[in-house]
Amino acid sequence: MEKNIDSQSAVMARLTISALKRVSGDSSCWSEPVVHKALLVSGLSVLLASTILLRGDLERNR
Repeated sequence: MEKNIDSQSAVMARLTISALKRVSGDSSCWSEPVVHKALLVSGLSVLLASTILLRGDLERNR
């Protein structure tokens, strides 16, 4: 399961970096919904992945 989380996190990281790269070159990109979606989805993915990892750690340490 952790391998799947790592893979998803890597995809989200690449999406975020791509979106930020576009925005840094042209500030008008902030008006594009795809930039906002990429940032939101990647943030949520990191939050979920972190929660899953923390839950696994807590269950192993019981």
